[in-house]
Amino acid sequence: MSAIDPLPPLRAVIASHGLSARKSLGQNFLLDLNLTAKIARQAGDLTQCDVLEIGPGPGGLTRGLLAEGARKVLAIEKDPRCIPALEEIAAAYPDRLQIINGDALEVDPLAHLTPPIRIAANLPYNIGTELLVRWLTPADWPPFWQSLTLMFQREVAERIVATPGSKAYGRLAILAQWRCTARIVMSLPPGAFTPPPKVSSAVVHLEALPEPRFPADPAVLSRVVAAAFNQRRKMLRAALKGQAPDIEDRLIAAGIAPTERAEQVGLEQFCALARALARP
Repeated sequence: MSAIDPLPPLRAVIASHGLSARKSLGQNFLLDLNLTAKIARQAGDLTQCDVLEIGPGPGGLTRGLLAEGARKVLAIEKDPRCIPALEEIAAAYPDRLQIINGDALEVDPLAHLTPPIRIAANLPYNIGTELLVRWLTPADWPPFWQSLTLMFQREVAERIVATPGSKAYGRLAILAQWRCTARIVMSLPPGAFTPPPKVSSAVVHLEALPEPRFPADPAVLSRVVAAAFNQRRKMLRAALKGQAPDIEDRLIAAGIAPTERAEQVGLEQFCALARALARP
């Protein structure tokens, strides 16, 4: 018996289904149900929400989300070996868990979920950043989700919450903090996982803001930030010379010294630059 539901402990589930984490799928299983329940609680009040979970594996976090009262969980799992274990959870929580055996990069969650929607996941390491960028850069804002509660490698988590002047500051920090509040809410050592990864992990919670912090065209901002941090050691007038023939004038109009480097420039200034570049 586990502490959160009548289902077997995760080690027993893994043993009974012959599961082992696959590096090719970016899998590291988190087996402590007390930890998965704690992660689920970081997502906030789930009782009136549908929850999207990516890469549930044997279902540790899935069980935490359901035990915390999620109205419905949509679990998208690429590995067919994990489906029988997830089906056992679905049987224990009738009509509250939908399982899709598929690629999270290809499935449209809105076809299966009803707002309000929160996203919570121990993301597979090999697609975690790509999914985050997709969720942060939809065509329309506010997005379909209210919040993201996501586990990453510690290094990625620090990039999301980084501030100007730090080594971790870059594109992810700009994209996340432009439209969300972002904070690290948990840290997990390698030993919490099976098999233990080589690095520590952290859970980041992002709450969607009703409006971006500063006005800017999303496509222009994304393009400028990508170019600036792709050559972060260069002065901005050199890193961004392909963005406009008069890039020095536009940098100055945005309140940025052309000799500054990307990691020295704050979010508000990058948004001002995006507006300057959007003008003819």
